[in-house]
Amino acid sequence: MLFNSYAFILCFLPIAVTGFFLLGKYNHRLAASWLAAASLFFYAWWDYHIVYVLVLSVLFNYSCGYLIWTSRSVRKKRLFITLGIAGDLSVLGFFKYVNFFIDTTNQLLANQHIGLPTLSVVLPLGISFFTFTQIAYLVDIFRDEARHKKLIHYVLFVTYFPHLIAGPLIHHKQVMPQFAKDSCYRPDAENIARGITIFCLGLFKKVIIADNLAVYANGIFNAVHAGGQPALLEAWSGGLAYALQIYFDFSGYSDMAIGLSLLFNIRMPINFDSPYKSSSIIEFWRRWHMTLSAFLRDYLYIPLGGNRGSKLLRYRNLMLTMLLGGLWHGAGWTFIIWGGLHGLYLSVNHLWQEVRQRYGIDIVPAGIAKPLAITITFLLVALAWIAFRAQNVATMLEFYRGMFGVNGISLPGSLQPYFHGMWESLIRFEGATPLAAQQHLSLLYMLFWIMLGLTLIFGMPNLQQWTGYTPNISVIAPESGVQSQAPAPLGRWKPSLASGLLVATVFITAFLYLGRDSPFLYFQF
Repeated sequence: MLFNSYAFILCFLPIAVTGFFLLGKYNHRLAASWLAAASLFFYAWWDYHIVYVLVLSVLFNYSCGYLIWTSRSVRKKRLFITLGIAGDLSVLGFFKYVNFFIDTTNQLLANQHIGLPTLSVVLPLGISFFTFTQIAYLVDIFRDEARHKKLIHYVLFVTYFPHLIAGPLIHHKQVMPQFAKDSCYRPDAENIARGITIFCLGLFKKVIIADNLAVYANGIFNAVHAGGQPALLEAWSGGLAYALQIYFDFSGYSDMAIGLSLLFNIRMPINFDSPYKSSSIIEFWRRWHMTLSAFLRDYLYIPLGGNRGSKLLRYRNLMLTMLLGGLWHGAGWTFIIWGGLHGLYLSVNHLWQEVRQRYGIDIVPAGIAKPLAITITFLLVALAWIAFRAQNVATMLEFYRGMFGVNGISLPGSLQPYFHGMWESLIRFEGATPLAAQQHLSLLYMLFWIMLGLTLIFGMPNLQQWTGYTPNISVIAPESGVQSQAPAPLGRWKPSLASGLLVATVFITAFLYLGRDSPFLYFQF
């Protein structure tokens, strides 16, 4: 079931919220059971045949957590956590990566005329998210940072529908204590008003902005995948369209999840904090998909050694973390390349910081240093998104050829009289975006949505700033750079007739476009 669907908004959500508070008047455990059952129904709506994977995963990890919690011997605790994590990764590896490894093996053994058959495997929705959530739970239990709870509370923790499919990644110790409070089971007018506001604005970001950007981005990427050679302007416009699409799509989902959770008086962690306003790649990863960044740091980078040891080891740890982070997103070489690019970016960023601090280098005037840094960071991130989006390595390389000018420049034919001499050998006059034109995609349409997206990102406050939403402080990753308490240029949201009319207008506009089949990008992970 999608957040951006009639079935969810008109049927599932009102029933889930009403049932939760009605039952909460009489019995908190019954209300929690209702919400857990509703969450399983929400998941089963996609494909009830695959629900067994989620259910068995929950039971397996609950059992491992119990064994870790009750074991007095450190040796036994280590045995059970190893068993739990190995089991989780084995299931994830089978469903998500087995065919990738089979295909890779077949390519390596192509000269030996050996071909392994691929398996017919259906990837369970959100398996990466609920697997990582439960691995974090096992580690927290092992470290005595979380307490083992009753089964129904654990089921609710994992399956809680606002975060189940695409995050944010949550910790048991951060969310479940909120369900233990009596106030959680009573409707809160301010939470409901703020939650509806955040949900509606997130819905607008997804349905109106991201989905319209997707029309152009998908058209260009599909054309290149089919053999097209994008010229300079076309490659960059397609790349920028996707960079904006994935931000508005994923941050829109996270906003909707936060808003939905507020309806139940639960404060979810912030997942985005204006990441494209970052002035460095280091800062970008403190602002983008913040719960995943915190997970990779706490459960991968630091155990690998983190900043300990030599600088070379730190760069190795960074690269390994980002390569595995890329592989977490998808089973393909393009995702690994995307992770490798960000590992390289981070290593160069850390090295540059050390050089600047050691030698006091300031080569850019102070007045333009930050805007220039933000621009460079955004363009580097946009370049890496090409690898993330491309269907295969060949498509990725062809896109990069276009972005770096290897495929030349194409301009409208009306400009040809103004270019003579050597320019005629460098410029094609087939239109600014010939591949898009072949698919009847409008250049003005593309420019409008790209400019609107850039204006909203760089010229407007984010939802946390405007609505004054704050998560549990323990949820925020240390040094995350969260700016949710910064004053919003247009003033803070508050329940009023004006804000109600604004939200109603935004909701109705988005609601009219819900008929399109448009799943969230991160559902595939």
